[in-house]
Amino acid sequence: MTPPVWLQGLLRAELNLLPMLATLLHLALALAVTLHALLTRRNVSATVAWIGLAWLVPFMGALLYLMLGINRIQRAGVALDLKTAWQREHHRAGGSLAPMGGAAGPDAPCAPALVGINRLARHTTGNALLSGNAVTPLVDGDEAYPAMLAAIDGACRSVTLATYIFDLDDAGSAFANALVRAQQLGVQVRVLVDAVGGRYSRSRMVTHLRARGVTAAAFLPPRFPGLLAYANLRNHRKIMVIDGAQGFTGGMNIRAGHWLARQPAAPIRCLHFAVQGPVVVDMQRAFAIDWAFSTGEALLGDTWFAPNEDCGPVLARGVSDGPDADIDHMRQVMLGALACAQRRVCILTPYFLPDEVLLTTLEITALRGVTVDIVLPAHSNLPLLDWAMRPQLSRLLRAGCCIHLSPPPFDHSKLFLVDEAWSLIGSTNWDARSLRLNFEYNLECHDTRLVEQLDTLVRQRMALAQALDVAVLDRQPLAGQLRDRLAGLLSPYL
Repeated sequence: MTPPVWLQGLLRAELNLLPMLATLLHLALALAVTLHALLTRRNVSATVAWIGLAWLVPFMGALLYLMLGINRIQRAGVALDLKTAWQREHHRAGGSLAPMGGAAGPDAPCAPALVGINRLARHTTGNALLSGNAVTPLVDGDEAYPAMLAAIDGACRSVTLATYIFDLDDAGSAFANALVRAQQLGVQVRVLVDAVGGRYSRSRMVTHLRARGVTAAAFLPPRFPGLLAYANLRNHRKIMVIDGAQGFTGGMNIRAGHWLARQPAAPIRCLHFAVQGPVVVDMQRAFAIDWAFSTGEALLGDTWFAPNEDCGPVLARGVSDGPDADIDHMRQVMLGALACAQRRVCILTPYFLPDEVLLTTLEITALRGVTVDIVLPAHSNLPLLDWAMRPQLSRLLRAGCCIHLSPPPFDHSKLFLVDEAWSLIGSTNWDARSLRLNFEYNLECHDTRLVEQLDTLVRQRMALAQALDVAVLDRQPLAGQLRDRLAGLLSPYL
């Protein structure tokens, strides 16, 4: 039966109206993204990239911005509330509580050559440079895991642990069992696992620990479980503190691949550090802020914070970084250290995709006559990032930087050394995800002996690595060059 003429006309009008409505909706969404990005984002290249994506990719561009481009985390109030709560408890206890963090007080005297970077880091972070710390490198899970497990077993009052990945495998089970034992002995245990990092394992460690009586939480679970809605706003920190006095930090997750002596199927090299001394209080403070943000519980008092006496020669400062009140802390410290370098800069990182300012500063550092050694994996676990960074490597090589490609197993280590007395250790990679989109924690360390130890480790890596030649990059086929350039366009999102 043929519809009436009037109904046919109405249907045709509605069909003609749909493209117009879709166009208006696209324009409205793109305009909304443009206004929001202009008013809230600080990085110009990322702002331009997001605005272009919203206009050129209808609907999907706005959806991606909604999922990945908006910073929904504001933790400055949490830090302030926690500090206020601690001050209230401190007054109630008659001033007997251990100080919460290292911001108060003067900086420890540092070497004359490091006065500039010390002043910059103090101004940027608000934290004092603290003397009397002991920092011990732990190579791979073979050294780190036994030391960390022994520390958990020796805990008397508290264990706090924050990590990005906590797999429920052989290594993860060893840690879970140790945490359960500590909890059963009356030790207060708090475990914070990133909600996205926790998905690397089929079985969720947070659920596993809770079922066994351990207090555990996930950092910023996605609103939409089927999507990694906040894939860029992750807690990438690795911090463990025992009794408020003994700390561990670095770049190592908790997973079987790091325990090389057990011959894992997918081995991963990495570095971690055992820390003692006054700076451990700042490590605990960083954990406490993340924990309060995630759970609402304030960790206060002597159970969590202990007065740490001098126990070593290292001057150290905690450097927290994240897409909130701490934004750009790590990047500013890196730029300051490069500006102060006189003889040698050494960078060891698994992912290397610095922004234009960092890249140019590295070029200038090399052109000033400073030796710049950059050690990268020959192949990382992210091929897209490997492609995107090749055009940048060509620029650095032409400026005089030396780039060393280390063979398998994949090296996840993170180090930044300047001259003979300054180092930056922790969780930060040299890419936009670490420097602007994730929560990271590093220690700035001033100590000649520590730098000597770390430089020895780096030179061991370099001895096995292959030096990258700019001629090799120049001989790359046109298809490969186009692929790399296209991948480079995605750098604001990587």
